[in-house]
Amino acid sequence: MPSSVSRVTWGALMISLGLLFPVAFHTVGLGKAFLPMHVPVLLCGFLTDPATGLLVGVLTPLLSALLTGMPLLAPPVAQAMMVELGIYGFLAAVLHRRYAVRIYPALLVTMFAGRLVYGVLGVLFFGLVGLARIPVLYPVSAGLVASVPGLLLQLVIVPPVVYAAERSLATLRRHKAPREELGRQSRR
Repeated sequence: MPSSVSRVTWGALMISLGLLFPVAFHTVGLGKAFLPMHVPVLLCGFLTDPATGLLVGVLTPLLSALLTGMPLLAPPVAQAMMVELGIYGFLAAVLHRRYAVRIYPALLVTMFAGRLVYGVLGVLFFGLVGLARIPVLYPVSAGLVASVPGLLLQLVIVPPVVYAAERSLATLRRHKAPREELGRQSRR
């Protein structure tokens, strides 16, 4: 389990990237198709714990909406993304960290669950605020087709970054352990 300082550091970094990536992608007209905010949230879930993944997933679209106007608060796109990305961060951490599910299967389950929840919200919530309801399977049918570039980007970027980060953290722990043992022995 990462330390509280580590979780805060990873969380802050991923929120920052979650704010910067959409601006960069939207600047060149690739924002909606590539789902740039999803990548940092997924990374946070894979690299921290369920609570941090959930918090980063909820805060990133809210802060982005307040600071950049993307996603929109009205209609409630930001609110739906807060739930979807919260599920991404939480579920990635639960599957990978708690149950040791390998990265690719955990990523696929997480992406499917998040898109499905987004669809359920579209069915239930959009109608309540006077918007056209979307079919519940839209995010895993027509919505899935529209977001294929983003899903491919997630499948290409998230696993290698997680592998590299986990390897680096393991190396740091191995190098830190002998120094801590030396420190304990010198105090005796």
